[in-house]
Amino acid sequence: MRNLKVAEHQKDLQRLRGLRPIDDDFMRCLFKDNIPLVELVLRIIMNKQDLIITDCETQKDIKRLAGARSVCLDAYGTDSIGKRYNIEVQRRDKGADPHRARYYSSVMDIENLHSGQEFKKLPDTYTIFILERDFYGRGEPVYPIERINLVTGNSFEDGEHILYVNGEYRGESEIGKLMYDFNCTQADAMNFELMAERTRYLKEDPKGVQEMCKVMEDMRDESLKEVAKRMLSDEMLTLEKIAEYVGLSLEEVKKLKEERTA
Repeated sequence: MRNLKVAEHQKDLQRLRGLRPIDDDFMRCLFKDNIPLVELVLRIIMNKQDLIITDCETQKDIKRLAGARSVCLDAYGTDSIGKRYNIEVQRRDKGADPHRARYYSSVMDIENLHSGQEFKKLPDTYTIFILERDFYGRGEPVYPIERINLVTGNSFEDGEHILYVNGEYRGESEIGKLMYDFNCTQADAMNFELMAERTRYLKEDPKGVQEMCKVMEDMRDESLKEVAKRMLSDEMLTLEKIAEYVGLSLEEVKKLKEERTA
């Protein structure tokens, strides 16, 4: 078991060298406790240089009502006038399905309106997908999605905003340089020092490397647990066999079964 752990750690170190900000597991560490970097990214995407982020939480879990699907927001921030921003990094087009954007936006609404409050108290929300590819294939850096009144042609003005950011976009503009950095593996090659500094820490500083390896290990464990949960539905498999096949301890599999039947 120890030899397996050592081998996995070496693989993690090798994988870390190739990670980019547009990779989900790297991005969550990149933005963690780093409001200035989140602020920089939002200022460029929103084209609003006076935007001030007051707080930001990475991997924010939002639990829904019983039976409804919960979500985990990659980076969830608030600006100085109360607007809410959710930044989602998606490498695959499947992860940027418009229905997903709609659902994430609705989740933020539920989060931000309390019992007894008037609906007009809902803050403006921005669901931002940063994609590896040009999702709409038109060569634009950002695709803003807004509701409109089809008869009048006017904006619906409900405060919901969805943006798709083209990760393939390049150029000398700020957004072009930012998308280059999001796809860059080397800190020294990045345009923005805030991005480069954090990347350098996570890839070169022993503490940062340890932090990244822990994240990758946790994600691997979560993936194994998801596989084990699916296998638990097969009544032909014993708990011992599931533990053996997946690589979890018997105690962990038993706990997953208890959670599944609770």
